[in-house]
Amino acid sequence: MKTLIKLFAVVTLAFTVQLSMGQISGTKHDFSTKGWNPSGEICIVCHTPHNAITGAEPLWNHELSTATYTVYSSSTMDATPGQPNGNSKLCLSCHDGTVAIDNFGGATGGSQFIGGNKNLGTDLSNDHPISFTYDAALAGTDGGLFDPTTTNSGLGGTITADMLFANEMQCASCHDVHDDTNGDFLVMSNAASALCLTCHNK
Repeated sequence: MKTLIKLFAVVTLAFTVQLSMGQISGTKHDFSTKGWNPSGEICIVCHTPHNAITGAEPLWNHELSTATYTVYSSSTMDATPGQPNGNSKLCLSCHDGTVAIDNFGGATGGSQFIGGNKNLGTDLSNDHPISFTYDAALAGTDGGLFDPTTTNSGLGGTITADMLFANEMQCASCHDVHDDTNGDFLVMSNAASALCLTCHNK
């Protein structure tokens, strides 16, 4: 009986892993077939179950960028974005173009750098602001934002619950790196600006 239970657990785990891999498999974040990833593992470029980078999560395996960024600034913005933090730093470990994609698992001498318009560089002043607190106080002061604590995100809960990280707007507020169903790894379709209008009261 114990053998049967163990077998069931293994099959269930394999099925669960396959389902989660099915979302990233075949997308631009699937590096399993790249020559510089001899393991052929789909998750290893970003994640590892052992010896993860201290202070980065979840189980982060990719070299982090040490760049200083020019952040978004506007006289009409009531929040003040700081240097990217949280999960935005993880995204920028490839997307700022300063760290090679193949710098993972302790390797630092990679040669595969992100290119084209996916390379945001270190000047983020023309990109949507990130790493700032988006709360009811900001919405009240701004007047052009919905209150994230009470506004439905369209993803099952409020904006705060589904799209913010420690009450901060981050890259992952709009992008799900593991699921490209909506294109551009968006958390929902932006048809008719639906994603933008989740937060912006226009």
